[in-house]
Amino acid sequence: MRSSAVTEHPIRIMRIIARLNVGGPAIHVALLTQRLAAPGYESLLVAGQVGADEGDMTYYAESLGVQPVILPALGRSLHPLRDLQVIWRLYRLMRRFKPDVVHTHTAKAGFVGRVAAWLAGAPVIVHTFHGHVFRGYFSPTMTRVFLMLERLTAAMSSAVITLTEGLKREIAEEFGVCPPDKIVVLGLGLDLGRFAAAPRQGGSFRAAHGIPADAPLIGIVGRLVPVKNHRLFLQAAALVLRQEPAARFVIVGDGEARAAVEAEIAALDLGSAVQITGWVRDLPPVYSDLDVMALSSVNEGTPVTLIEALAAGCPVASTAVGGVPDLLEGGRLGALAPSGDAEALAEAMRRALRQPPDPEPIRALMLERYGIDRLVGDLDALYRRLLERRAQRR
Repeated sequence: MRSSAVTEHPIRIMRIIARLNVGGPAIHVALLTQRLAAPGYESLLVAGQVGADEGDMTYYAESLGVQPVILPALGRSLHPLRDLQVIWRLYRLMRRFKPDVVHTHTAKAGFVGRVAAWLAGAPVIVHTFHGHVFRGYFSPTMTRVFLMLERLTAAMSSAVITLTEGLKREIAEEFGVCPPDKIVVLGLGLDLGRFAAAPRQGGSFRAAHGIPADAPLIGIVGRLVPVKNHRLFLQAAALVLRQEPAARFVIVGDGEARAAVEAEIAALDLGSAVQITGWVRDLPPVYSDLDVMALSSVNEGTPVTLIEALAAGCPVASTAVGGVPDLLEGGRLGALAPSGDAEALAEAMRRALRQPPDPEPIRALMLERYGIDRLVGDLDALYRRLLERRAQRR
C-alpha cells in the first residue's frame, strides 16, 4: 500500500454485508456508505439478496443515494459450493475496484468477504460484530463451525470492531475469537434526528390501528424470528394484563416465525389485546405512541430499536442480553430483566409504565453517543491509522 493513498487520493472502501434486511446493520452500512464519500473517500456497498420472508431495506440505501452491488448468492446461510463462488466473485470485484479497505458486516459476509480480501491482497481488512451467532441461533455443532471460521478470518483481519465493551469481552474472552488488543469498540452510528423530533403521544399510530388514546401501550419492533423470542414477550404481556387490564400490545414487524407467534397469541387468549402490524417503514410515530418499547431477545448486539425509542423519549424494558446492559447502563436508562424470565420481564414492563425515567437527558445522550457524525469521525481515524501502519510495515 502506498503511503500516498492515505494522504493524496480518496480512500477506496468496499463495504460488504450479507443482505439489507430490516434491522440496524442495514441502516448502519447505508449511512456509512453515504457519508464516507468524495472527496476523501470512494465507497462501494456490496450485499446479498434479501429472503422472501424478510423485510427489505434496499429502499433505505437508495433513498440516501447509495446503489448497492447485489450478489444474490451472498445471502444468509452457509453453503460450501455457493460460498466458493461468492468468494471468487468478490475477489474479482476487488481486483477491479482495488479497495484500500475491505470492511465486512454480519457473520456470513464476514467470512466470505475477509477470505476474498485476503486473497486479493487488500491492504486493510476490518470486520464489525453487530452481535454474534454463538448463542441462540444454531445447534452446538454449527456453533462450533462458526467459531472456527471466525477465528480463522479474525487472523486475516487488521482490526475487529464490536459495538460495546460487553460484546468485546464475549468475543475475546468467552469465545476466544481473537486477542482483546485486536478489538476496537465503536458504538453504532445512526441518523436519530427524526426520532428526537417526534412528539410524545402524537396519536397517529394508535388511530391507524384502533388503539384507545388512554390505553397503556407496550410494543416490540423487529423481525419475527426465534432469537427475538416473541413467545417470552407474549407471556409477559399476559402477566401485565392481570394488573393492567386496559393495556394493549403491538408487535411491529414480520418474518418466518409469524405463524408461531399467532399460535401463541391464541394459546394465551390474547387476541383482543395484541396486534401484529407487519412491517412499518415510518417508525417515529410508532415510538411516539408507545408507552413502553420492549425487547425479549435471547441474544443481541446493540439493538437499534432501543436506541431509536430512547431518542424518541420512549421508556424501554428489555432482557439483559448481549450489548443491552451496556446500552442501558445496567438499568439506569431502562428496565432490565434476565433472559427467559417472563415474570421479570413483565415486572420490567410495569416498572417502565409506572416509573419512567426523565426522557430528556436520555434523549440527549442517545444523540451524543450514537449519532452518525461521531461514528464517521471514529472510522476515518481508524482507517487512516491502519493504512499508515500498513504503509510503515511495507
